[in-house]
Amino acid sequence: MNKIKFYSLCLFFFCGLFGGSFIQAQQKTKTPQESDYYRITTLPVPEGIKLEGGGVAALPNGKLAIATRRGDVWMVENPTMEGGRNPRYKKFAMGLHEPLGLEYKDGSLYTAQRGELTRLTDTNGDGYADEYYTIYAWPLSAHYHEYSFGPVIAEDGSFFVTANVAFGDEEWWRGESRVLWRGWTLRITEDGEMTPWATGMRSPAGYGQFEGELFYTDNQGDWKGSGGVWHVPKGSFTGHPAGLKWSHLPESPVSLTADQFYAKIDKRQERASNGRYIKPENIQNEENPDFEYEVKELFPEMQPPAVVLPHGILGISNSEIVEDKSTGRFGPFAGQLFVGDQGQSKIMRVVLEKVDGQYQGVAFDFRSGFQSGVMRMDFDTQGNLYVGETNRGWGSAGTTNDGLEYLTWTGRMPFEMKTVKAMPDGFEIEFTMPVDRSSAEYLDSYFSKSYVYKFHPVYGSPQTNMEELQPKGVQLSEDGLRLRLVYDNLRPYYVHEVVLTGIKAAETGQGLLHPAFYYTLNKIPQGQKLSADKLVAKRKPKKKVVKRVVKKKKPSSSKVVSVPTYKEVEPLLRNNTCVACHQVNKRVVGPSYRAIAGRNYSNERIVELIYNPEPKNWPEYATPMAPMPNVPRDEALKIAAWINSLDDKP
Repeated sequence: MNKIKFYSLCLFFFCGLFGGSFIQAQQKTKTPQESDYYRITTLPVPEGIKLEGGGVAALPNGKLAIATRRGDVWMVENPTMEGGRNPRYKKFAMGLHEPLGLEYKDGSLYTAQRGELTRLTDTNGDGYADEYYTIYAWPLSAHYHEYSFGPVIAEDGSFFVTANVAFGDEEWWRGESRVLWRGWTLRITEDGEMTPWATGMRSPAGYGQFEGELFYTDNQGDWKGSGGVWHVPKGSFTGHPAGLKWSHLPESPVSLTADQFYAKIDKRQERASNGRYIKPENIQNEENPDFEYEVKELFPEMQPPAVVLPHGILGISNSEIVEDKSTGRFGPFAGQLFVGDQGQSKIMRVVLEKVDGQYQGVAFDFRSGFQSGVMRMDFDTQGNLYVGETNRGWGSAGTTNDGLEYLTWTGRMPFEMKTVKAMPDGFEIEFTMPVDRSSAEYLDSYFSKSYVYKFHPVYGSPQTNMEELQPKGVQLSEDGLRLRLVYDNLRPYYVHEVVLTGIKAAETGQGLLHPAFYYTLNKIPQGQKLSADKLVAKRKPKKKVVKRVVKKKKPSSSKVVSVPTYKEVEPLLRNNTCVACHQVNKRVVGPSYRAIAGRNYSNERIVELIYNPEPKNWPEYATPMAPMPNVPRDEALKIAAWINSLDDKP
């Protein structure tokens, strides 16, 4: 017998006797990865085609339609590469003006160009659109930022379209509505009748429907402290005041005017001694900042986000919303929403619930690693999630300027929080598999805090009014699938961030694939609270913590420096949104931490660059770093010391 056959026989014999325990041991020791459960497949694209996916639509005949930012629409046959064959591409339409959406209805494709809603139809069956029909057109000022997004098909067959604001010439940071209905959502019928629906949009790149209601995503910017998901009932105002310029018109469903708004809320429009406008900046230790939920008391039209997607943690440029209607073909999250992010090239997961008539809910991280910025998504009937991607001009964590990929469930069950529901005294978490009881009953297994974002004309906001949450106790169901977390200090309209650091799966002993949830608690439900005798509240015995002392050679100094561990610095990186643009080894939107370490900056110099970045030092990165004055100095110094403890090699 040759050696190969002998070894194969031995391995077969070994696996036969011990295979179950051997495989189980491997599962317990292997750190789970997102790719173990959801696989990204990149479609090959013929040379010369630049997809830059502005719209994606899975068609009933199995084909995939993709609109590109360059103005083309392609039909893709065999997009799943069935039988090992490559997909086939055929140009269906061309000459459009940056379409950023695509929908299929009654044999035609519909797309929002910059200045119109267009129907594309192949009337003679030759595979090419020979009818380009303008359903409704709106004005443009030719400003670069006047993107238009959509459409979304409503239940009655009409269409929703959203429109970006422009920016000022001198006040280049301030969004403005230069022409009619910019910063609005419009409802348009098939026969071209337009009704203004709502305003308050800044950069409404994403849209979708849930339970027959319209939702959209906006991006962080002026008047938008963080990205998120907004419910858009007719006549609502979602926060950005530029569109209020047109609310006095008789067809406007919004009664709030710009004058009424600015009479109560500071526009912060000031000039310096040289006569030029001063860009508003965040005011540290501000005594009485405005918050969206307080503004709602002044203006009932105000619509705070249903779910905040904390900036830098759950994306930086939120995009399309799609609902999983695949009835289990995409895994255990049927009926939930998936939200793309262009900047971080990833997808998040959102679960909505309605409490006291108002939408709110929870967000989780889901899947990263797409080759370009995630812009548009659509499910086919088999549960494949197609992703149209673009990077040009906006920058993303992806490594290419465009892409067409699809995401599939591998069939393996991830250990995840399936959903989180608000309770009168905390949250109820449902898991995809049973939880180890001993890990769940230690209060040390949970790190919790709540915070809110400012409502001001500054570009974005730090996490404000932050408060640590200490769980009073927990209650785990008999089957280990449901966990009640009880708190005293819940706050309406605040984001409640809970990280389940110590939770383990009962069978494998593995931690959660994504251990954090972010619940936007607009309303605290009424109902029965758990009594103290039904709660478990254990504490782990404290261990002595020994800090590493690392001697880092620097050109200017060779002092001994106390350096925090990654475990200690990781919450600081996450809370201060550093992870939005930087990773340890990998170039993302910005350089890796190791690359920064290789520059041999002192700790103090890194802190200085956090507060006042110098993009000229990194000319190879398209997206300049914004100043981060909200990072506390002691935390910035810890981050700097940890960066400088890294080698400059992976």
